[in-house]
Formats: sequence, C-alpha cells, structure tokens
Amino acid sequence: MRILVFLWLLFLLLCSVLFRIDIALVSGECLGDSRLCLEHEKSLLLQLKNSLTFKPNVSVKLVTWNESVTCCSWGGVTWDSNGLVVSLDLSSELISGGFNSSSRLFSLQHLQSLNLANNSFNYSQIPSGFDKLGNLTYLNLSDGCFSGQIPIEISHLTRLATIDLSSIYYLTGIRKLKLENPNLRMLVQNLKELRELHLNGVNISAQGKEWCQALSSSVPKLQVLSLSSCHLSGPIHSSLEKLQSISKIRLSDNNFTAPVPEFLGNFSNLTQLKLSSCGLKGTFPEKIFQVPTLQILDLSNNRLLEGSLPEFPQNGSLDSLVLTDTNFSGKVPDSIGNLKRLTRIELARCNFSGPIPNSMANLTQLVYLDLSANKFSGTLPSFSLSQNLTQINLSHNNLEGRIPFHWEQYVNLTILDLRYNSLRGSLPPSLFSLPSLEKIQLANNQFSGQFNIFLKASSSILNTLDLGSNNLEGPVPVSVFKLRGLSTLDLSSNKFNGTLELSRFQKLENLTSLSLSYNNLSIIASGNDSIPSKLPNFTTLKLASCKLRTLPDLSSQSRLNYLDLSENQIHGEMPNWIWKMGDLSHLNLSHNLLEDLQEPVSNLSRLSILDLHSNQLHGLIPTPPHLSSYVDYSNNSFNSSIPIDIGTYMSFTIFFSLSKNNITGIIPTSICKASYLQVLDFSDNALSGEIPLCLIENEVLVVLNLRRNKFSGIISGEFPVNCHLQTLDLNGNLLRGKIPKSLDNCKDLEVLNLGNNQMNDVFPCSLKNTSNLRVLVLRANKFHGHIGCPKSNSTWAMLQIVDLAYNKFSGTLPEKCFSTWTAMMVSEDEVQSKLKRLNFGVLLLSQLYYQDTVTVTSKGLEMELVKVLTIFTSIDFSDNNFEGDIPEVLGKFTSLYALNLSHNGFTGQIPSSLGQLRQLESLDLSQNNLSGKIPIELVSLTFLSVLNLSFNQLEGSIPTGSQFLTFSAASFEGNKRLCGQLLNISCPSPDASPPSEDTTFEDKEEFDWEFIITGLGFGVGAGMIVAPLAFWKKGRKWFNKHVDRFLLVILPAVGLIYTNYNAGRVEAEETIGIELTGITREYDDSEDDSNEDEDQTFRGRFCVFCSKLDIGMKKAIHDPKCTCHDSPPISSSSSSSSSYSS
Repeated sequence: MRILVFLWLLFLLLCSVLFRIDIALVSGECLGDSRLCLEHEKSLLLQLKNSLTFKPNVSVKLVTWNESVTCCSWGGVTWDSNGLVVSLDLSSELISGGFNSSSRLFSLQHLQSLNLANNSFNYSQIPSGFDKLGNLTYLNLSDGCFSGQIPIEISHLTRLATIDLSSIYYLTGIRKLKLENPNLRMLVQNLKELRELHLNGVNISAQGKEWCQALSSSVPKLQVLSLSSCHLSGPIHSSLEKLQSISKIRLSDNNFTAPVPEFLGNFSNLTQLKLSSCGLKGTFPEKIFQVPTLQILDLSNNRLLEGSLPEFPQNGSLDSLVLTDTNFSGKVPDSIGNLKRLTRIELARCNFSGPIPNSMANLTQLVYLDLSANKFSGTLPSFSLSQNLTQINLSHNNLEGRIPFHWEQYVNLTILDLRYNSLRGSLPPSLFSLPSLEKIQLANNQFSGQFNIFLKASSSILNTLDLGSNNLEGPVPVSVFKLRGLSTLDLSSNKFNGTLELSRFQKLENLTSLSLSYNNLSIIASGNDSIPSKLPNFTTLKLASCKLRTLPDLSSQSRLNYLDLSENQIHGEMPNWIWKMGDLSHLNLSHNLLEDLQEPVSNLSRLSILDLHSNQLHGLIPTPPHLSSYVDYSNNSFNSSIPIDIGTYMSFTIFFSLSKNNITGIIPTSICKASYLQVLDFSDNALSGEIPLCLIENEVLVVLNLRRNKFSGIISGEFPVNCHLQTLDLNGNLLRGKIPKSLDNCKDLEVLNLGNNQMNDVFPCSLKNTSNLRVLVLRANKFHGHIGCPKSNSTWAMLQIVDLAYNKFSGTLPEKCFSTWTAMMVSEDEVQSKLKRLNFGVLLLSQLYYQDTVTVTSKGLEMELVKVLTIFTSIDFSDNNFEGDIPEVLGKFTSLYALNLSHNGFTGQIPSSLGQLRQLESLDLSQNNLSGKIPIELVSLTFLSVLNLSFNQLEGSIPTGSQFLTFSAASFEGNKRLCGQLLNISCPSPDASPPSEDTTFEDKEEFDWEFIITGLGFGVGAGMIVAPLAFWKKGRKWFNKHVDRFLLVILPAVGLIYTNYNAGRVEAEETIGIELTGITREYDDSEDDSNEDEDQTFRGRFCVFCSKLDIGMKKAIHDPKCTCHDSPPISSSSSSSSSYSS
C-alpha cells in the first residue's frame, strides 16, 4: 500500500516537471460550473474580512464569508475558471476602517474589477498600494468618504477602462479628495485604455486649457467624462474636440464663466450634455440641439446663458430637456411635439413667452412637466395623450381661461401646480377623484363658484390642498373634512362664508397647516373642554380676519410654529399658555383689542417674528425675545421709556418698531448692540435728547425713522463709507445745524426727509453719489442759497418728490439741473410698466416689508401717502425767494402730478410748455410777479382740479375751456389786468374804437369835487384802520378772528358758504394704491404766523386728491372733478411720515 502511494506522488511530480502543470491545494468545494476556488485566494479574503471594520448586523456580503459557507456563495466575490478572485464588490457595506496600504486586498493580484463604493472610510486617504493590482480594468471608490490627495499609484493601472473616484460629500462642505500632486495630467497620462472617467467632487482646480489638453492628449478613447464640481475654470478649450468617441459630458457645478463652445455640436455620438451651474453666458449654440443622438440636455442654473429653442426634427432622440434658471426666451416651437421620446421638460424661471404649444399633447411619454415662472399666456392646453404624467407645474405665468374639465385619464398624476395665473371658472369635479393625486395647488387665480366637489374624498390620498386667493364662495364643503390624509389646507383670501367651528378639524388627524384667513367666515373657537386636546397637532395656524372674539385654547399644541390671529376682535389679556409654546417662531396678534401681555414676551425663547402692532397694549415696553428678528409694537399705548438694556435682547433683530406710542425719554445706547438691525422706527412718540451716534455710524441700517419726536441738537457722527441707508426720516423734530457731508456715502439712499426742523444749511449738493434718491424733503427749515449745484455731477434721475417749501432758497431755478430729473419725464405707458411702491423687504421669505411713506402738499392740502407709488411725482418750491423766469424744461415733466411755485418772486410769462403736463392735477403759481397772458395750452390739462394764478401781474382774457370753467374767481384774483367770464369783467373788443378827438379840452378839465372829497374821506378813514392792522400783529389777529365769526354766522343764513384759510386737519379714506391720511390746508401766512396759529381749527372745505389705481392695480386713472367736503374742526399738523406693513 505504501508503495502505491509513493508511486502516485512520484507520478504527479513527473507530470509537473514534464508538462509544467501547476499543482495547488484547493478547497475541494465545487463552484457552480464545476470550478474550484483556490485555498490561497480564499484565505486572503478571510484575512481581508478580519482586518476591515464594518457592522455585521447591516452587512449583506462580508457576513457570508466564513468557512461554513461554500466559497461560491460568498457575496460580492467573482472567481474565474482557475479559482482566482477576479472581481470584488464590497459596495454599500458601511465599511469604516481597516483599509490601508498593507491590506490583504492588494495581494489579490488577479483582480480585474474592484468596487468599494458607498462606504464610510472616515475621511482617510486612499491607500497607495493600487500599483500592485496591475490587472484592474474597473476601479470604483466613489462615495467612500475618502479625503486628501489621490495617490500616484493609480496612474500605474494602465489597463483601466473605468475609474470612479466621485464623492457626493462635497455638497456638505466636508473635506474632499484633491488632485494637486499628482495633478490631472499625471493621473491620466498612462491610462490610454480609459473609457470612463468619473471624478465628481474631486478638487482639481485647473484652468480650461490645462485640463482639456490633459485629457485630449492622454485618453483618446474616452467615452464618458464626468467632472462635476471639480473647481474647474473655463473656457472649455478647443483641444477637447479631439475626443471624438465622447458620448457623455457631465461638467456641472464648475466655474467656466464663458460661452458654450460650438464644437460640442460636432460630437456625433453625444448622448448626454450636463452643464448646469457653470456660470455660462452668451448665446447657446443652436447646433447642439441638432445632434441626432442627444438624449439628455441640462443647462440649468446659468442665469446669463441666453438662447431660444429651434425647430426640432421629426423623431428626435431627446429624452430630457432641462433649461431651468437660464435666460432662454422666445416661444416654444410647435415642433417640440416631434420629440416623441421626451419624458422630462423643465423650463422653469426662464423668459419664455407666448402660448404653450398644443402639439405637446402628442408627447405620450411625458412624465415630468415644469414650465413655471415664465411669461406663458393663452389657455391651458390639453395633455390628454400624456397619461404617464406625474407632475405638472405651470405656476407663475399669465395663463387664462378655464382649465380642462376632464382629468380622468391622468391616473398617475401626483402633483398639479397652477398657482399665480389668471385661470377662471369653476373647479372640475374629476380633478379631485384622481387616485394618485397628492398635491393640488391652485392659489392666486380667479376660480369662482361653489366648492363642493369631493366625490371620493374618503379614499383620496391628497395631502396638500391650496386654493388660497381666489373667488370661491359658499360654505366650506363637508367633504373637506373627509380628506383624512390632508396635511396642508389653505382656503384663505376667498369669499367663503358661514359659521365654522374649529373643532370640526379634529377629524383631520394628519393636518399640520391650516389657513382660513381673509374670508367671510365666522370661526367659533369655544367649545367643551375636551375639544382642544382633540385638535390636530398644528405647526401652522392662520385665522386672520375670521371674526374671532376670543383666543382659541391652543394650550395642547406643542408643535405649533406659526400662529396668525391678526385682524380679529380678540380683547383682554393674553392667556398664559401662549408663553409656554416652546416651538413658536412666528406670532401675529396685530389689529386686535388686546390690553395686557401678563407675562414677559422673552419667555418665548424661539420666537423669531413678533407682531403686536395696532392693539391697546399699555404699560412698560416688553423686552423682545432673544432670537427675535422682527418685532413690531407700533400703534399701541405704551407710555414708558425704552428699557435701558433693550439692546442686549436684540442680538438677532432685523426689524424693530415702537412708532405711534406715548414713549418718552431718550434712546438708550444699548441699542448699539443690535448689530443686525436694518429697520428702526421710533416715529410719532415723545422721545428727546440727541440721536445716538451709533445710529448714524451704523453700517447695517437700511431704514432709520425718528420723525415727529423731540430730538434736538445736530446730526453728529459720520455716516460710514459702506452706508446702506435707503430711508432717513428725521422730520418734525428740533434738529439744527447742517446736513453731514458724509451722507454722500449713503449711495443707496431713496428717501431723505429732514422737513420741519431748525436746520440751517445750503442745498445738499454734496449728495452727488445718491443716484437712487426718489424723495427729497427739506420743508420748513432755514435752508438758503441757490439750488443749482453748478460744481456737482449729481443727476438724481430717479427723483420723484421734491419739497423745498418754507425755506430761504434764492436765485433762479437751474434748468440744467432739472433736465436730469428723468423720472418725472417718463410717459404714462412707461410709468405703468414700472408700477411699484417704495418699500424695503425685511424678511422676504416671510413677506414682511417696510413701506416708505411721505407727506406731500397738493391742492393746498397736505396728503400723507401711506403707500408711495413710484408713479407719483410732485414739486413744491413755495414760500422761498426764487426769482427769474420759470424754466421751460418743467414742461418735460410729463408725469408730474403737482407743481407749487407760489409765494416767490418769479417774473416773466407762464411757460406755454406747462400745457404738456397731461398728468398735472394741481398747479399753484400764486403770489409771484408773473406777467403776460395765461397760456391757452393750459386748457388741455384735463386732469387739473386745482389752479391758483392769483396775485400776479397777468393780463388779458382768461382762456375758456371745459376744465377752466370749473375754477372759481379766487384762482385769478389779484391780477388787475385780467378779464373774462370767471371774473365778471368784460374784455374790451379787439375792434373797439379809441376815444373821440371831438371831446373838448374844457370837458377834460372839469372836476367833480363832490366825488373827490368823498373819495378822500374814505381813503383817510381806511388808512386809519388798515395802517394799525398792517403793523400791529395782535390787532390783526383779533380783527381776523372776529370778522370770521361774523361772516360764519351771517352768510349761511342767506344761503351762502364762507371758506376761510386757517390751517386745519381732516382725515380721508385710503384710495387704492395711494392712501390719504391727514389732509391739511396749507398756510398762507408766514412761517412765524403759521406757528402761532397751528392750534386753531379749520371750518372750511377741502378737496380730495383725484388720482388712484384701477381695480386691477395696473393703471392710474384720474377724476377731473374734485369733490369737496365740509370738514370738522381738527388741529393742524405738518409732517412727513413712513409706515410698514406685513
């Protein structure tokens, strides 16, 4: 027996020598195709497993590597016919360590494919042992959480056809892989067989010519180039055109800042081109659209890239077209219907216009359609053949008409978004019966009619229903409460009516966001004590203007984040439970009747937006919550001083308002600690002292409003070089001194209001850099000198309101300066195209704005424009010492609404060019030295409702016309040589003969002594009365008072109406677009007299400003007939103001 064994071993040895047969020990375990795995290879794998750090409970492959399982069943391992490991796939095994240069993996020298993707190697470096795996053709280390330099050893793998070292971790800003030494050229210089290169997220940091030439000279067979987010620079070099085998180009998220090269259209095999977020600019080559093999084109997020869609050929290959956030424009061609393979169209936020082609109905493979935020018009096309559609987004366009009535075929539709269009009609019932529909967003349209259409509400999977800002009416349908999967319900700003108990929503257990604001609903919040605990767990609850009389008990709402109960009738104290809502970040209780807060507001530690304005809160000013960004306490009855440490609570505050309270004292210096403050409004209080230096030197403030207080002293400090002020309103204080020269640093300034102070300075020519200035009010100060600014380059092209009245300016009006005020020269059509209000977006995502507001004088009245439209323009230079001719250039101010040059020393004729001011509604040239005739061109001013040419030296006939016949004789009095029907003075006939020469000399020498003596007596008597009144102020005041009383009693008794000219104040309702509050009769006396009479009452008549916007808020309309009203006795005031809205 021993001999037989010996002979057998000798035979094997002889065979190995003679026939060179390799003999090795094998496991003896059978592979699936009768192959064996070598014991040595198996041992290496087990050693590799033991060295790696992974979690066995989540592992799928490594856990199968053990002696008890046949090697053919080991996960991720591929053996060849010789029992060698040729492929190893350990992707997604959550390996976190144990992979280094000494790893047993590098002993598997027959490996041809290695995949370690989607693991977590804790930002370790890629090991340097890859040069030992010379047979590798496929290497994938993507998303393995590696970092640092890519080792040079990988460049020795000359057989590589595919390499993928991509990482998604660059999205988080965490450390990433880089190619510095070696760089890209060194990495690929030996990889002549490379077909696919994936280095997404690797920091290559190379210029266009450098990386393009590195690839074109080293990898001629390259088919897939994927270098997204590699810090590549442009432009893309022409050397890349050598890679004629290229089929997929993915270069998104780089910084090329260059046009798209046209040679990309020469790649005949191109199937994918992804260049999103690359800073591309210029015009996109139309040639690329024509590449017949192109399937995916993604140019999204290149705002400077322009282009248009070409005519598409029949049966094109395009599958996905993504142009979102580019500047593509024009119409979408009908030929887009030829792209039968299209599954995805994304053209959102471009500049496309015209109708959506009906040919899109032919796109039967379409799955995703997003045309939102363009200028598409016309009706909504039918996509009846696109039954695979899952998402339709056509929001923020100009679509109109009715939406299709039948939606039954869209069985796969999950999201429908048609918000912000002009769609009308009723809502189709079939829309709400779609089995897959999850979101319906139809807000901000014109849908109308009853809303009672849920046919299969109980089986619906709908989670979002947004119908806000439409014209839907009737009661809230019962079927809404059967939508058990609903999480968001918005029915706000409609015409729903009836009474609705809040407790009815307890059936919607998944509801987290509910908005019923601004309807005709009466919400009943009260009920039995068990109701509050059964309400859904809201995160957002909006019940503004819902006729609530009491606060609903929301004490169990632990997740509430957004609460809006504004514009209701809630009175009394704030309940204690509201201060215990730990997640509350937005609280709006404005426009109610609340009186007391009970507990400190600062208890709401996470509160960001707190709006309590327009209540009846009183007492001490509450300190803001520490994390608050928006705090509004305005229009209440707080009567304390500002807490001395208030700034320590405002570390994150952006908006803070205490306006319209009864606050006294000074502004504490702790306000300087509010380093993020952009809007500060302390107007309409009784604050005193000097303005804190830090508010002037603040680099963050955008709006500073301290009007109508008692601040004194000078404006001290220097406005910073990087000043961001847009509004500076210090009107109605006791400030003196000069305008700081450093105000010129505020280049974004739009509103400068220094009126009604005691400042003594020249015209602010130094504001030459404030090219955005729209409102300049210097009214009622002691400014003096010329306003021409001959040495200044200021243009003020945006200026629309200028008020220099009641100062001591002198000299002539500078025609050259006026010619640069181009905002007053635009035509009505241009004005309407740019219609907007002056405001500042405080928190844009929360739609909170600060709205600038200015008081102007027009038609002898002061009007407070609470919402200043950019279409409103006015000039008031009254009560100064101007002289010379009125400049002809004023006739170019075609958008001017009010012009007041009264109480000056202007001479010469009234310019006929004023007849071109077609928008003019108020013209006051009284109390000057104007001469000549009234220009006949003024008759064409059909909107003119107030005209005052009195007390000049005008002559001739008053022009006749439909508009001039509406003016009273007072408009022309004090012009001795004027005549006409309005003055009841006949004008001499042009052909009247001169006095006859036959009159004897004797007749001329005759005197009527009776008339002379009578006249002399009246003259002496009148002089004895008038002279004391002219020089004795108190006597004149006493005389005017008693004469007024006499006439007010006598004249009404005989059916006449007496109008005096004392100052007075009335209130008027807000018109659409221009809000009039505080209309005040202008003074006729001097500044000193007006100050003495400011407490007298007005018992006359006033006229309401006749300009407003139409109901569509798009076009200015005018009423040439100015309605006059009797006004009650109210104290006068003169001011300028600002306001805010949310």
